[in-house]
Amino acid sequence: MISVQNLKFSYTKQSFIKNISFNVFNGEIFGFLGPSGAGKSTLQKILTGLLTNYQGSVQVDGIEVKHHSSAFYEEIGVDFEFPSLYEKLTGRENLRYFASLYKKQSDIDSLLKSVGLFADADKNVSDFSKGMKSRLNFIKALLHDPKLLFLDEPTSGLDPSNARQMKDIILQQKARGKTILLTTHNMYDATELCDRVAFIVDGDLRALDTPRNLIMSKRASKIKYSYLENGQEKEAEGILNRTGEDVVLQKMISENRLLSIHSSEPTLNDVFVELTGRRLQ
Repeated sequence: MISVQNLKFSYTKQSFIKNISFNVFNGEIFGFLGPSGAGKSTLQKILTGLLTNYQGSVQVDGIEVKHHSSAFYEEIGVDFEFPSLYEKLTGRENLRYFASLYKKQSDIDSLLKSVGLFADADKNVSDFSKGMKSRLNFIKALLHDPKLLFLDEPTSGLDPSNARQMKDIILQQKARGKTILLTTHNMYDATELCDRVAFIVDGDLRALDTPRNLIMSKRASKIKYSYLENGQEKEAEGILNRTGEDVVLQKMISENRLLSIHSSEPTLNDVFVELTGRRLQ
């Protein structure tokens, strides 16, 4: 679906995107992860044809992006972090207007219901909260049923309930065969949603793999357990894949003195810090 080879880009004489290459497969959710200013949004703008003065090759659905025609936008949906809506129009009027720009159109009421905005559809967008605008902007990207979605921080500014709703819709879009690229600094969202992730720092691609592979390749999962010893509760730690070698643990199990046990894996954020030396916040 997407092929990026030897991509370079600069706003000034100094290189900002530094010789990046990657592929995005049809039907996968691919995440760009990195701190603010890392180059994530710039990559999105290049892939969506907003920035065309790049070096290298960027092909989306077989089309070199810098040579795209207007038909290119019939197949992509874009939801950038900051909503692009008409404040003096209602939510429904916004969707009707943007839908009129495309050949294909989805059912507006169904989209409004999917993000809990049906009851507020006839209010002016100027009266919407930040979260409501974010949800409206998201379904605006779905109006023409595109096969490729570009999402920039899709859960930013949403409360946990609405963030969950948004993630469920993203997964539903994937189940329908859509290819989805999202940028985020939220490692929990990336771990849950993405088939593969790319770590971007200072315009450079530092790692690319599945979240699971990145997590498991860097640190072993640990276990913590507690047990009774002379009437007192004691705690100990071990390595999950070496429990058979843990003499104390095996002894506590055989003597039924084990009180609790749980495992803990490193998070994607832990791996990001280890690989890049940078934190997201």
